[in-house]
Amino acid sequence: MPWVHLKPGGILDRPRGVHSLDAMARVPLVRLTVLALACMGGAFFMDAAERPTGLAVTFEAAGVTDTTQWPGVQLHVAQGQPPSPFVPPGPFTATWNGFVNSELRSEYTFHVEGSGEVVVEVNGTPVASGAAASGKPLSTGPVKLNKGANALRVAYKSPAAGDAVLRLCWSNAETPRNPVPSSALAHDESDALKSGALVREGRGLFLDLRCARCHDAGERASVPELAMDAPTFAGMGSRLGASWMARWIADPASVRPGTPMPRMVHGPEAAGQAKAMAAFLSSLRDPAVPAAKEGDAEQGKALFEKLHCIACHPSPEGGEAEPGKVSHKHVKAKFRPGALASFLSRPSEHFPWTRMPDFRLGAEESAHLAAYLAKHAEGDAPSDGDADAALRDEGKRLVETTGCLQCHALPGSKASGGSRPLSQLAAEAWGGGCLKDGAAGGKVPAYALTARQREALRAFAKTDRASLGRHVASEFVERQSAGLRCAECHGKHEGFPTWELLGGKLRPEWAAGFIAGKSMPKPRPWLESRMPGFPAYANALAEGLATRHGWPARTPQEPASVAADAEKGRKLVSANGGFSCVSCHGVADFGATAVFEAPGINLALSFERLQPDYYRRWLRSPLSVDPNTKMPVYFDEQGKSPLPEFFDGDGPRTIQGIWEYLKLGAAMPKPE
Repeated sequence: MPWVHLKPGGILDRPRGVHSLDAMARVPLVRLTVLALACMGGAFFMDAAERPTGLAVTFEAAGVTDTTQWPGVQLHVAQGQPPSPFVPPGPFTATWNGFVNSELRSEYTFHVEGSGEVVVEVNGTPVASGAAASGKPLSTGPVKLNKGANALRVAYKSPAAGDAVLRLCWSNAETPRNPVPSSALAHDESDALKSGALVREGRGLFLDLRCARCHDAGERASVPELAMDAPTFAGMGSRLGASWMARWIADPASVRPGTPMPRMVHGPEAAGQAKAMAAFLSSLRDPAVPAAKEGDAEQGKALFEKLHCIACHPSPEGGEAEPGKVSHKHVKAKFRPGALASFLSRPSEHFPWTRMPDFRLGAEESAHLAAYLAKHAEGDAPSDGDADAALRDEGKRLVETTGCLQCHALPGSKASGGSRPLSQLAAEAWGGGCLKDGAAGGKVPAYALTARQREALRAFAKTDRASLGRHVASEFVERQSAGLRCAECHGKHEGFPTWELLGGKLRPEWAAGFIAGKSMPKPRPWLESRMPGFPAYANALAEGLATRHGWPARTPQEPASVAADAEKGRKLVSANGGFSCVSCHGVADFGATAVFEAPGINLALSFERLQPDYYRRWLRSPLSVDPNTKMPVYFDEQGKSPLPEFFDGDGPRTIQGIWEYLKLGAAMPKPE
């Protein structure tokens, strides 16, 4: 049956990258069922019970258990490391429970990849049991799935030595092997899940609120977030207005709901104390302040839309407040002239752990965006004069004695030393102090916490808190990606790959540089949108994305390119006798020859970007990985290539031949 490409309007067209009837005849003809089955990677399998997606997993090590939600049956735990912050390092077991959903009665083959011992059960029947080994998947025979939810249980035991690795994939007659996606999995809620979620929330709050800045967590504490800072006080008077700072200090939560900043002044004197502290901070000026640059608000509006700022902020033009989104209504009163544009240009300059993304804006772009935000903001721009010396001196005393310096750096001053170490705080003590219900007083910080958040912190207090000494990158990425709102762009805008795919797609080394905002080639330069930088988060995010998908935090080095196979790969991507990949994809400085519908990423970037397994799955059947792609299918259902003159038409060898060519990167010789 002919290969068919359906355009959105329903018009039949040639495959992307194929531009002659002769070339079209050389492309295998794949049934339209692939289009439906491609949704194995999307939200195709919906269970009527509307259970939460993913599975419940219980980790057990040395008699300690932890239950949490997991997106799929996949993990990578380096030898000697724990699979979860809540269990000790060493040998462990992991048991996934839930359901795999199928729209219709069907048959699938399951494949277990990795290391260790595994038992897979479907609807109560063992379908696979044994030891998985690197390069030798443990595969089942065809497994019948009923329409709707099918009970799934996977029991895993880590190997005695080496890394613990597990990836559960599936395939059927029409669609080749792919990881079982989270959207095809579901689970029931349980008391163990609810308890684990509450403790996790409490641990996350402990870190986000910088509790360890006052309550020292000890030498064993090692998670990256313990290094989280707050904006430095150095030069703050050049950036922020005194009136706004006074309101902020007096009651931070009233200015920005959900802020981790506590109220440090209390009682009838709070307003006066806040004013004094703001007067002191306003006196801390940088010796040289760049002049404010005039911006164009209309160009700023276009930039706001192009950068998808709406993912984290409501529209400045009257957008409704949403949980988790930060309003811009205060920016005119907050920032001194030129300071907002400066902040937009370098958001982490004074606060490395800021969640504000760095879009690497130029001076003109920053000025335009600042003009647009200020145009629709409330209040007046700062025009504060210098406060009298007595008020400033009182403000300095308060800043140095109320605990502000536990989080904020001030050159020439030291923190007061904090409160009792964490090890001396019994769980019962977490009912008072900072967590006391009701109004705070004295020097106790007052956090605007909900009842649920207080309950979560107290649940964390009842643990041994050893989790603060266990950095698990997969847990880091789950929590911090939510705070950074990564999924608000990924999968929702053109050119943003879905969040679920990223860890299995990108090499962590490349992803770390890209997330950090380092200067590197933009994969999709034709898109107006751009990936922002989060330098402080980059390494742990990249590692967590990989390990959560069952890949190591460092990609193993591959052998050098095989010259003879690379030459065949060069011909395979060519238009002359090959797949005509160069119609849409450039190769280094060799531009795409005839972009038909949408350009493709330059092939010279592929090797350093892509996980080898993702590349092979993608080239074998792109629609099964991303049902929205315009990339054509070149291999038939048996994986055979339509070009028998290369590798005798062997699909895997053909795919590897192109990979050998891609290994050359920028040194790739020009294709024909």
